[in-house]
Amino acid sequence: MRTIDVHAHLMPQCLWRAVDAGDTWYGTRFEPGPGLGATVTNGRRSRVANAKVRFTPEERLRDMDHQGIDTQVVSIHTPLFGYDLEPAQGRRLARDVNDEIAAMTRHWPRRFAGLATLPLQDVGAAIDELDRAVNVLGLKGTELDTVVNGAGWDEPRFRPLFEAAEAMGAVLFFHPQPQHNLLFKETDRFGLANNLGVIVEDALVVATLIFGGVLDACPDLKICIAHGGGPACFGMGRLDRGWRVRSEARRNIQTPPSSYQRRLFYDCVTHSEAGLRLLLDQVGADRVVLGSDWPFVAWHPSPVAWVQALPYLSQEDKDKILWLNLEKLLGL
Repeated sequence: MRTIDVHAHLMPQCLWRAVDAGDTWYGTRFEPGPGLGATVTNGRRSRVANAKVRFTPEERLRDMDHQGIDTQVVSIHTPLFGYDLEPAQGRRLARDVNDEIAAMTRHWPRRFAGLATLPLQDVGAAIDELDRAVNVLGLKGTELDTVVNGAGWDEPRFRPLFEAAEAMGAVLFFHPQPQHNLLFKETDRFGLANNLGVIVEDALVVATLIFGGVLDACPDLKICIAHGGGPACFGMGRLDRGWRVRSEARRNIQTPPSSYQRRLFYDCVTHSEAGLRLLLDQVGADRVVLGSDWPFVAWHPSPVAWVQALPYLSQEDKDKILWLNLEKLLGL
């Protein structure tokens, strides 16, 4: 058996070298404070959750061994996307991060695969960087925010990116930023922006991709949604009803939204067996993949052990979630 984790974040070593020297990294600075301090990006503060965010690749590998993870699919920590930067800065940030991830995949090809980050403030530059990342660096696709500077993914200017990704066979992993969602406030009450706002954004991007006609326009697009798609599958009945009774909901799609949910993949980071079971009932084990949200979620003992212990899954379905689905999707 092999285990592949699609949801593993990186705060790049080039960032830590810059802030340790007292500099900023594409506008991100380090702010000492309680615990391990925080990074501040575009005026938004992000607590350094644990020491693992500074791990070198060698330290990361030891932690993966402890968790029973054979391969991590590495992607940037989402507050660092840099979509707000000037286009030239955004391109440099993406190249620096993607080069660092690619170096990990070259040095440890069986332990790491990579997802690029893109300078989406300039769609043409994003397409160019995706082509470089996939066809030159060997990365498997890209991680994307659920919105781009307030714009939804159904906007026509993003369609060429989807077409390019489809042609390349690149995987698109959608993951929202905790600081950029509907529940985020200057003071985050009760942690709701992360605990609830993030999964609301997951569901919204699912709905946007479906109702916006993206999946019809690009039928071979490979898409995975973080956090089990949030409440998207739970809400499919309501989305179907809206499609039936509202003419604007039928403008771009000819069949109910629920007919599209098996076109997507979803990671298993639902934080409850009941949530995962609902997801599996809706889309089947062949559309669910292993995710850990490394290093921001503490698993006891590990995400692999959690999936292996689920009593209602056959070993065949566990193998699909733990590695088979991702091996096929990513071409590993």
